[in-house]
Amino acid sequence: MFKKVFPLSAILSLRFLGLFLVLPVLSAYALELEGATPFLVGVIVGGYALTQAIFQVPFGTMSDKIGRKPTLLFGLVIFLIGSIICAYSTDIYTLMIGRFLQGAGAIGSVVTAMISDLVEEKVRGKAMAIMGGTIAISFALAMGLGPVIGAKYGVDTLFIITAALSLIAMIVLFTKVPTPPRIKHLYHKTSKTSDILKDPNLLNMIIINAMQKGLMTVAFVLIPIILTNETYGFAWQKSELYMAYLPAMLFGLIAMGPAAVFGEKKNKPKEIFLFSIVLFIGSFLIMGLTTSSGVFIVGVVMFFVAFNMMEPLVQSMITKFAKVHQKGAALGISNSIAYFSTFIGGTLAGLFLDISNRETIGIGIAIISTLWLLWTLKLQNPTKYSHLYIPHADVDIEKLNALENKHIAEWYINETENIVVLKYVTDAIEEDVLKAQIVH
Repeated sequence: MFKKVFPLSAILSLRFLGLFLVLPVLSAYALELEGATPFLVGVIVGGYALTQAIFQVPFGTMSDKIGRKPTLLFGLVIFLIGSIICAYSTDIYTLMIGRFLQGAGAIGSVVTAMISDLVEEKVRGKAMAIMGGTIAISFALAMGLGPVIGAKYGVDTLFIITAALSLIAMIVLFTKVPTPPRIKHLYHKTSKTSDILKDPNLLNMIIINAMQKGLMTVAFVLIPIILTNETYGFAWQKSELYMAYLPAMLFGLIAMGPAAVFGEKKNKPKEIFLFSIVLFIGSFLIMGLTTSSGVFIVGVVMFFVAFNMMEPLVQSMITKFAKVHQKGAALGISNSIAYFSTFIGGTLAGLFLDISNRETIGIGIAIISTLWLLWTLKLQNPTKYSHLYIPHADVDIEKLNALENKHIAEWYINETENIVVLKYVTDAIEEDVLKAQIVH
């Protein structure tokens, strides 16, 4: 499973590493460009997410028609072009075009679909956790490398590196990623968006994903501008930003491991999410109110710890809560909303810097996050399920259709592999007993 998932995760992570590299310094850099305002800078920071949200579904549809690999290549080429435009932009509007193009190569849904093609359903949660973990590592590495490289060689160099990373991703695509089989599932139910949004746990995960990504761009608009702008009392040099991001990167990486173990192996993701939200609340209060550089850095560290604790779990939990015929739709809806939230977070942060002050912004975000915390209390930890795989020829379809058991979450037929799959509560029913009820 790891050999199938890791190359795809690497492609997505290389792309995100490129996007994340510029985030720690982008708002301070963009504010100096011709025509820049805090509002436009906010649009720049979150702009890639707007086009990413818009093109998620078209790219997924394209991959169904022309294949996953050609679609991934097309998305990476668009990302490459956008990165080059960003690198050579001299005004805020050209940079905005480049950022929109970077997001237009929306390959996230294609990678997720490809993992679903290559990996059995029973280990798909682990596959999503691996993908989330590699993205979180990219995020942490970018926080340490971005400010240092940007200060020494310029932000334009960061965009050149981003373009180079997309080329490396193309090489990985055609040398390490296997061609996925064409798999057709026959389900006894159809997926409806309304069913996904009515499921309280899926709705909670969609909100968690959206809030986490939205707060990310809020932070990346605020942190560089607050620390480098004399108006806010710190007046750091851009070359000094690494002093805030480096400890945040280290503590974020350290926090990721225990969070993933506690969330996945101990099956306690709810507790991880709640603790992370508390850290988000504290981090924005600190960044909004403190006048001490040292305390501000503590707030930055708290933010990155919270983000990295959540990241490996979000995609995995969505796949665990969704039924098999809902997984693609649930991930698509969640990620599209999260990308819109990313864009809105950056845009609103820039707008409020124009018309308000950092104290009001910090307190306002803390209040919103407190409401988020109270809402998340309703989340349930996922039930532990097992999967029973039986050759289609051995199954009595009439018995299968008539099967009713509250401990059976769902069943479906994989026509390509010609097997029947039953998903049932691990501790509530024995496999032999279940099998005896449906075989000839």
